[in-house]
Amino acid sequence: MALKHAVLAALLDGEYSGYQLAKAFDVGVANFWHALPQQLYAELTRLEAEGLVAGRQVVQETRPNKRLFHVTDEGLAELERFAAAASRPSFIRDDLLVKVQAVDRIDAAPVIAQLTERARMAAAKVEIFEQLLARLRGGLDEAEFLAHGARVGPYLTCLRGLGFERETRDWCERITGVLRERSGTPQHP
Repeated sequence: MALKHAVLAALLDGEYSGYQLAKAFDVGVANFWHALPQQLYAELTRLEAEGLVAGRQVVQETRPNKRLFHVTDEGLAELERFAAAASRPSFIRDDLLVKVQAVDRIDAAPVIAQLTERARMAAAKVEIFEQLLARLRGGLDEAEFLAHGARVGPYLTCLRGLGFERETRDWCERITGVLRERSGTPQHP
């Protein structure tokens, strides 16, 4: 997947400025695709040059003018091609897991501290995802929203983010407990 597909998918809900797109990424898309605001602005320029998005200038009296972007028919066709192509399996690449792998031969204290911090961060993200999911549902319960909601794609990706963060929190807490319990035992070569 290229950044362009993530940007096109994020623009499906309407017109966004580069700033608004960056905010939308922070809230929903960032749980499966990370991009810096500078990368998003550069990608919007490329997508517009390719005809996959169109931009229009909005004149503002009290603020600088801004450009709003939306997906074109060509951009939607590109998303169709992308969706039809086989997806590659995902994989984990995480430096904290390397540290846990080596914990039998290194000082466990910094690893435990990092696991504790990662668990705290994941717990905070769980709360954010739960609030976002409630907002996306409006007044509907989940089953009703999933059956009849106007646009379920963002909801479904947030569900994946919620599951990921819950599992990360739970794993970090478990491994922290294991390492704390083992800290008094001799380490074997």
